[in-house]
Amino acid sequence: MKVIIADPKQEKARRKRTTTSVRVKKLHRSDGTVAQVLTLDANSPTFDDDLTYLFERNVARARRENKKLFGSADGPAAKK
Repeated sequence: MKVIIADPKQEKARRKRTTTSVRVKKLHRSDGTVAQVLTLDANSPTFDDDLTYLFERNVARARRENKKLFGSADGPAAKK
């Protein structure tokens, strides 16, 4: 008899998002640059997961911008 023990970390890495209501749209701003807009369907059965996904992306983007501007992902240092 063979016993197979699955590593939960590997299982989680293999899982992919199968269905999502997140849509990507590219818009042209008035200054000619391209902006990417992510939209979400409020009536989607995967709304909770999609909202969490968008929140994580927004936080990651804000942290990247803070890192560029202030040298720290947490933003400017608080005054004491």
